Amino acid sequence: MRFMMIHYPKVYATAKPGWVPDFKEMEEMGKYNDELGKAGVLLALDGLTPPATMSARVTFKNGKSKVTDGPFPETKEVIGGFWIIQVKSREEALEWASRIPGKDDEMVVEVRRLFDMTDFDPETQKEIQERFGDDVADEMKQ
Repeated sequence: MRFMMIHYPKVYATAKPGWVPDFKEMEEMGKYNDELGKAGVLLALDGLTPPATMSARVTFKNGKSKVTDGPFPETKEVIGGFWIIQVKSREEALEWASRIPGKDDEMVVEVRRLFDMTDFDPETQKEIQERFGDDVADEMKQ
């Protein structure tokens, strides 16, 4: 099963342009990322800059889009980064999430399972494969 662990560090909501995490925090996160890699569960990861740094929202209404530049004053929770992991169970995903460094930051980590082919009925699975090809279907089988 594949899961996304979404990191919401509290400091991101109020970070000023140009803010970066301190080196010690980055070093701790790097060690954690190495553990994920060595365990063979890490598929992807990345960190995001805070909303004050070159961010924008594109909203849609009545078929039209509107771009709003960040930062966003009404934002309470901001995504700081994510990991995509492949594990055997929800419990294993939660175990990995509980080990993420930075607990002094009052952060939140949301754990969500990614769709896979077994979530769809056989007819829909066949349609996905026909419409999007083997690569997409194989990716969803993981």
